[in-house]
Amino acid sequence: MSPISEPLELAKDAQDLLFREARTANTFAAEPVTEEQVRAIHDLVKYAPTAMNVQPLRVVLLRSRESRERLVRHMAEGNRAKTLSAPLTALLAYDSEFQEKADRFFPDRAQGIREMFSADAEARVNTAKLNASLQIGYFLLGVRAAGLAAGPMTGFDAAAVDAEFFPEGRHHVLVAMNIGKPGADHPQFPRLPRLDYTDVVTEL
Repeated sequence: MSPISEPLELAKDAQDLLFREARTANTFAAEPVTEEQVRAIHDLVKYAPTAMNVQPLRVVLLRSRESRERLVRHMAEGNRAKTLSAPLTALLAYDSEFQEKADRFFPDRAQGIREMFSADAEARVNTAKLNASLQIGYFLLGVRAAGLAAGPMTGFDAAAVDAEFFPEGRHHVLVAMNIGKPGADHPQFPRLPRLDYTDVVTEL
């Protein structure tokens, strides 16, 4: 009798790296996050799916202390110190005019996609928000795949951050994410409970 195959094809150590052992980081080591690492993260997660391949996520990297000081002015008190100490913070935003790049993400139907979304602003913004949010999840997994820790945050004044970093009004921040190696004093809190399969899944 042949052995029963594992239900997941991803190696267990990779499963642990991406999910079971990963934690949201609140302190960071001084070790820098290189441009090479960020490029590698993007080159991995860019293949994740979005509706009609629209890819509305836009990323602004805040590496200098000056740029992060501009951000923390608009953050909740509990997010300020860890953001200033992180080697890199990414502002993850959606492009409300993503259809303008249609010739890049869907060249065979670019004109039709531009016309469709240009005619319906509500659908365009809803599509941008939903799909950029999906991409943010992929981006977080890419950070973990690089052996780095992520500290995603929504505790900030989004309108003020938009005015500070995206004054043209086209891009809108969804998440700020601190990125780096976790600090030596990084607390490993017990894993909080997750809902069971039967709490989540219904089969018809």
